[in-house]
Amino acid sequence: MPDYRIRGGNRLCGLLDVGGAKNAALPILAALVLSEGESVIHNCPQIADIELSVEILRHLGCRAELKGNTLTVHVPAITNTTLPTELVARMRSSILFMGAMLGGCGEVTMAGPGGCQIGPRPIDLHMKGLRKLGAVINEDEDMMHARAPEGLHGTRIYLREISVGATENIMLAAVKATGETTIVNAAREPEIVDLARFLNAMGAAVQGAGTSTIRIVGVKKLRGTTYRIMPDRIVAGTYLLAAAATGGDLTLQQVNNADIKPIVAPLLAMGCSIKERPAVIRLRAPRVLKGLHLTTEAHPGFPTDMQALFVAALCLAKGTSIVEERIFESRSAHVAELIRMGAHITLTTDERTFIIKGRAHLHGAQTTSRDLRGGAALVLAGLAAEGVTTVTDAGYIQRGYEKLTEALNSVGADIVLA
Repeated sequence: MPDYRIRGGNRLCGLLDVGGAKNAALPILAALVLSEGESVIHNCPQIADIELSVEILRHLGCRAELKGNTLTVHVPAITNTTLPTELVARMRSSILFMGAMLGGCGEVTMAGPGGCQIGPRPIDLHMKGLRKLGAVINEDEDMMHARAPEGLHGTRIYLREISVGATENIMLAAVKATGETTIVNAAREPEIVDLARFLNAMGAAVQGAGTSTIRIVGVKKLRGTTYRIMPDRIVAGTYLLAAAATGGDLTLQQVNNADIKPIVAPLLAMGCSIKERPAVIRLRAPRVLKGLHLTTEAHPGFPTDMQALFVAALCLAKGTSIVEERIFESRSAHVAELIRMGAHITLTTDERTFIIKGRAHLHGAQTTSRDLRGGAALVLAGLAAEGVTTVTDAGYIQRGYEKLTEALNSVGADIVLA
């Protein structure tokens, strides 16, 4: 993997556009196997996970062409129902092809999904939901074989825990099932809403996305369509927090203001000045950030994907801050790396609560990225630190951020990919 080399100490000031959302685009790309004909997807982020999804589609026999941020896919009658292990093992969201392939082809064979190591993320909720729809799923060593011998049939599915991935997988399987499916205790994230909009644009009948109860009436056929992916709220939050940590003045365009409210609220509490107008947000950092107490929650609460980034920024805030991680069990790999940079962070014994004693400065250091958002947090810390910071294994970060060096350098950063 390449490395990021960052010379810190520069304020981030200027204007940035926010691109398409990784976590919305990936289930939408999986959903394409449910359709017939050609679809054109605009605002696709140019990131590694999108490229992997496109390669999976090509392996299944789809004609896929990615030009800039526009993906054109022609879906034939799919006959190859085995997903390539070397691609599946590199991406967590590959599990979404299970629901899509069951709904579109009636069967699929695939390995278990890969992705960042941020604690146990079992797929039992996915499996239980798909089985309730009529899927028969067998595991043979490292492979999973799923089929719907009698077709998929609508039913009521209660998720004992809120799960974005399980909600999406069930939606993908249910849109062409016979009858009506109801998902109770469904995830409410904006990316769920975007998936529902896309499915409906193809001819599906999905209602209630964005609430805890989603209803899906199965249809026999889905057609190709043209669609634009929603803006990435986590990328927007990352840029805003980088400006806050560097004492900057940053304006973002092409944002969905409603989607980033759970990120804006703690930034305001940290003393940032924020002004909004439709699709635009401006942040001006205070002289010194204020500490605060944050707890990650399912949407519309504070998002777990922003936890590491706020931990990094709060290392520079006045006073003591507490951040509690309540979504994932092992999302703390960034802590040891931030301590290398001079941060004062104590972890509780369960490694899910971060006690941060703010200080005026961090210093550059050699650090290692171990997951996507933790790696982005190290980049943020490097932007604010004195001296030079190296973040190795930048490939993790490239999975979620499009042209990160170009974007940051355009607003005053000094960062290179080596």
